[in-house]
Amino acid sequence: MEQIKLEATTREIVGKKVRFLRRKGVTPVHLFGHNVESMALQCDTAQLQHVLGQAGQTRLIGLMVDRAEKPRNVLVREVQRDSLTGKLLHADFYQVRLAEKVKIEVPIALVGEAPALKSKENILVQDLNRLAIECFPDRIPSSVEIDLGSLTEREQAIRVKDIHLGEGITVLDDPERLVVKIGAPRAERVEEEVAPLPKEELPEEESEEK
Repeated sequence: MEQIKLEATTREIVGKKVRFLRRKGVTPVHLFGHNVESMALQCDTAQLQHVLGQAGQTRLIGLMVDRAEKPRNVLVREVQRDSLTGKLLHADFYQVRLAEKVKIEVPIALVGEAPALKSKENILVQDLNRLAIECFPDRIPSSVEIDLGSLTEREQAIRVKDIHLGEGITVLDDPERLVVKIGAPRAERVEEEVAPLPKEELPEEESEEK
């Protein structure tokens, strides 16, 4: 698979003034990594949007800084967007070394159809959406596919220990952690009728004081 490329240039504008960059179609980004000097950079917003859509947080990106001859191998670490408009505000990239393993979370993709779901009395419950793994950067899968075909009856489940990935990929999550299971619809709560408590017999009041 051909590596995704992204061009970036050194950024001199920092702080609140970066809003002027965004108005010009430029997005501030930040580069850091293990034994890597932190760098303030900027990218063309349109190109950055396209690359983020292709790479997600699992594919390697060849970051070309200031038209360097050799790209830096980076992963998307964080993307900041406006909470109201969804507009891209900032992106962080983490530079990796191909010879060093990285720890990363990969999305879980459910595939196939669970035979148990043919019954309307059953539902699919997913407890884990991302899987924590460790591997070399060029071995990171875009997603981890979970085949639901083995779930034939209620209470059957797939746990982390049931996931088998390729050689060189270590799963970091608890092996007993639940991924998906076949369950029953949430039962409607039935209010229990509470029987009234028996009245306590009160002592007879003395009619006259002695």
